[in-house]
Amino acid sequence: MRDKLWSLYVDGKQTLTQLAETTKRSHVWVRDKLDAISVSLPGISPRKTVLIVDTTFWGRSYGVCVFFSKELKRAIWWHEVESERMAHYHYGRKILESKGWNFVAVVVDGRRGFLNVFKGIPIQICQFHQIKQVTKYLTRKPQTDAGKELRALVLTLTKTDEATFTRALHVWHEKWGLFIEEKTVEEFLNGKKKWFYSHGKVRAAYRSLKTNLPHLFTYQKHPELDIPNTTNDLDGSFSALKKKLSVHHGLRRDRRFKVISQLLNGAR
Repeated sequence: MRDKLWSLYVDGKQTLTQLAETTKRSHVWVRDKLDAISVSLPGISPRKTVLIVDTTFWGRSYGVCVFFSKELKRAIWWHEVESERMAHYHYGRKILESKGWNFVAVVVDGRRGFLNVFKGIPIQICQFHQIKQVTKYLTRKPQTDAGKELRALVLTLTKTDEATFTRALHVWHEKWGLFIEEKTVEEFLNGKKKWFYSHGKVRAAYRSLKTNLPHLFTYQKHPELDIPNTTNDLDGSFSALKKKLSVHHGLRRDRRFKVISQLLNGAR
């Protein structure tokens, strides 16, 4: 009975009230039965795999850091977090490698620190996250010609190769390099002066691309590993997870994590 209730609650997306009506018991009785269920991390035999990692959040201070196997198409480790820190990824890598997992490559969203966390293995920065980052700086409708040309260039990222993209970015910088280095000086009444880049957001978008460029085409450098160029497989799992969890509003933290763990355990 308890396992059936748990299945209806998680996979059938039935609420405590609905389960109480179905079983003709009180919602307290149903809740106690569900609380008695324990969910553990999956018992998967360690193997060689391409890893996809990311953290998803519910609100500002509750999230789950997930390690996802590209070959198995499922999460292999996850951990509750209050904020996204590189320490969580260090911890996950250490735990899994100590159990015998062999990570041959990793796909990340481009956040600072990943190069250190996954030192020693090929790192692919998600191309869609890179496009999103540039769009954050430039918006979808840049105001300057430099911004318009750079946005048009970044939109080719998933359809080109490293050499072609690198040449195009170099050509863009040859044309607009002086423009993005222009400074504006602001003078205050007390005589003090302050300067800032006149086109700071265009400059920041370019610098993001320039900095991440060595890791934007890793998947092309190692075709034998079949590395994804995006974190889409994991992002899709996050979307499905949040959709299923949305029916259970106001869950206590421990209950929420148990439901999340069950859903990640069964994800394929």
